Amino acid sequence: MLLEVLVAADGHAADVRVVRSSGFAPLDESAVTTVRGALALHSGPRGGEAIESRVPVPIRFRIEDAQS
Repeated sequence: MLLEVLVAADGHAADVRVVRSSGFAPLDESAVTTVRGALALHSGPRGGEAIESRVPVPIRFRIEDAQS
């Protein structure tokens, strides 16, 4: 799946959008919630100062057998 994240100058996720769905709404919601709750993201610098920027965030889910 692919998210688009608007990273504010202070590093928080100001907006998170699903660009390409995993095909399962609960997984999409989990990814969006996780990215929104990230402690700090890094926005691009311009002229030595952090700026707001949009970044793609690919998400991969892997399901493993609980007994392995």
